[in-house]
Amino acid sequence: MQLKWTAVALAALTLVACGKKEEAAAPAAPAPTAAAPAPAAPPADALIVKIGHVAPTSGPIAHLGKDNEFGAKMAIEDLNAKGLKIGDKVAKFELLAEDDAGDPKQGTAVAQKLVDSKVNGIVGHLNSGTTIPASKLYSDAGIPQVSPSATNPKYTRQGFKTTFRVVADDTQLGGTLGKYAVETLKGKNIAVIDDRTAYGQGVAEEFEKAAKAAGATIVGHEFTTDKSTDFNAILTKLKASKPDVLFFGGMDAVGGPMLKQVKQLGLNVKFMGGDGLCTGELPKLAGDAIGEEMVVCAEAGGVDGDFKQPLEDFKVKFKAKNGVDVQIYAPYVYDAVNVLAEAMVKAGSSDPEKYLPEVGKVQYKGVTGPIAFDEKGDIKNGALTLFTYKGGVRTQIAVVR
Repeated sequence: MQLKWTAVALAALTLVACGKKEEAAAPAAPAPTAAAPAPAAPPADALIVKIGHVAPTSGPIAHLGKDNEFGAKMAIEDLNAKGLKIGDKVAKFELLAEDDAGDPKQGTAVAQKLVDSKVNGIVGHLNSGTTIPASKLYSDAGIPQVSPSATNPKYTRQGFKTTFRVVADDTQLGGTLGKYAVETLKGKNIAVIDDRTAYGQGVAEEFEKAAKAAGATIVGHEFTTDKSTDFNAILTKLKASKPDVLFFGGMDAVGGPMLKQVKQLGLNVKFMGGDGLCTGELPKLAGDAIGEEMVVCAEAGGVDGDFKQPLEDFKVKFKAKNGVDVQIYAPYVYDAVNVLAEAMVKAGSSDPEKYLPEVGKVQYKGVTGPIAFDEKGDIKNGALTLFTYKGGVRTQIAVVR
């Protein structure tokens, strides 16, 4: 399928969290500032709607998990501020947030905890490796699950009716990067490393397939773990094969230190990765090894046209609210929560059995663009955004569909 390039490089995004208020023209004395009204308390007979959210809020990628959790909290607050009605009752949304530490065993444990708590819907998990095993528990309980960031294709290909995803999958992500490595970066000899997680292995395999199909030679494929810090042995082995592109399937917490060792070994390569690498935190983790336009990565999502401004507005609001910039997927978490709420409103019920059919029919205009699902639960016409790093800042190259 031919790829359509729909936007060209943006300069670095500058998010302004706060600024000096413009002064009125010379008032005699400043008027007292009225206190913001407190949000109205929900009625006594409000419908309690429990949304479960799971992400690694401890461990090496806690910055990504907290990013997702902040997005969930903002969605819950905004829904409650609207006084949304489900059926004939005003809904009071509650967030049940859990930490899976990026560990599949902990992921299934907290999934069971949320099932036992009788949540009405699930947003998460962040990683494919925790999302996939947890999805069976949610499916068995009949609870709709919307993933904002798990990209392994298997997640929506298990035959479950409860699984949905608001971002593109690794077939699109790895495939696009593999083609880009050859056709745009002119890579001929390509080396691959993956961290053996469901996410890292999946995106690396899709990258490798696409790079081969585009005419590249894969000169080596090595393996590490998602907790490793020393890569000298595998990098030295790959250096001997003289690659011009090195692809890493894994997260930024490993990719950053790996970049430092790539520089120490004098490996002259373009360093590529998927969405787990493609974060605002990577320059801090890699230091000066980030280079200038040395790293090329992709986020499994992206907007163009009329949807650019709503996403930028969300990022400004997020920074003002949380004191940090969006890492990657907070806007997708925000939309995932709202997709569940939209389906409940359409069904007139928060009962998972009653509103589940409406999730698959959703036509939702989110801050991340239009959201509708195919028969598997994957987002239709999913976008990818390619990025590089200039001056230590993540900089958009293009949006691809």
